[in-house]
Amino acid sequence: MGPDPEHFARILPLNTVILLPVYDDWASLGALLPLLDRALADAGRSADVLVVDDGSTRDVSTDLARGPFRALGRIEVLRLRRNLGHQRAIAVGLSFLERRRGPETVVVMDADGEDDAVDVPRLLERLDSEATCPIVFAERTRRSESLRFQVFYRMYKVLHKVLTGQGVRVGNFSAVPKRRLRSIVVVSELWNHYAASAFRSRQPFVTVPTKRGKRLDGRSSMNFVSLVAHGLSAIAVYGDVVGVRLLVLAAGLGLLSILGLIVSVLAPWKVPGWAAVTAGTSLVLLVQALMLALNFSFTILGARTGATVIPRRDFAVFVDELVLLREGPK
Repeated sequence: MGPDPEHFARILPLNTVILLPVYDDWASLGALLPLLDRALADAGRSADVLVVDDGSTRDVSTDLARGPFRALGRIEVLRLRRNLGHQRAIAVGLSFLERRRGPETVVVMDADGEDDAVDVPRLLERLDSEATCPIVFAERTRRSESLRFQVFYRMYKVLHKVLTGQGVRVGNFSAVPKRRLRSIVVVSELWNHYAASAFRSRQPFVTVPTKRGKRLDGRSSMNFVSLVAHGLSAIAVYGDVVGVRLLVLAAGLGLLSILGLIVSVLAPWKVPGWAAVTAGTSLVLLVQALMLALNFSFTILGARTGATVIPRRDFAVFVDELVLLREGPK
């Protein structure tokens, strides 16, 4: 059993909380906090910080939060019982904050520096200017990864568009108002992918153009397999849409195979061996189409009837403890 969820409502945060999922990347976090403090102070803003420790193998040092800070208030670490992965750590953090009866705004960002601290006030300013309280996502206008990564990323964007009908425009970096926070934490797809779940649940959103920052320390722990799994998690959010599109593809293959069988039998011209090859190929296509249709039909039905994780309801099971690194101003 996890801790009592109502325990999380005892300490109210400031109006803005910055949510930072971390797995062992404490050096980058230590370099990011002063940059956040400077950016917020220059903009006349303040914020609390919630670090979600995603089952790190190394403990965080209290020296990270000593400052001195002008704009950063309370700094806490929410330790998870096990490593859940980046997206689920975000889901737990958002659910934890919502259960605290606040805050007014949550800024979700990575702790490695690739989400630039100077863009945080820009996201908040855009949110302040919007009357409909949308989620404000940072949209990167320029990428700085290797050529190989960019090639695979473009291929993924095409695949994502074909399977889901939605383009890939943003990542996790965003400002979430309280109204949207209360909504998204009951979206089951949040457990797989934060940004995709926001779009899938039709949360209103706007974007702010940003540039990718530079990693502050070390190398990313995300390898090729992790990146592929991350991309598939985004596609999985649209499981029913993908299933229907693949069913349409299966139906098209089935019709094509039936047409091939008819042509091979009734065609007035005869090429030795041609009819047998065409008929055999058509039968293989027909069997593949039927198997594909059956597979995805049962997959969709199983997803509809199976139990799902509701982050707001289930997050506390994964929480180990809440550690205070720095008290906010009195």
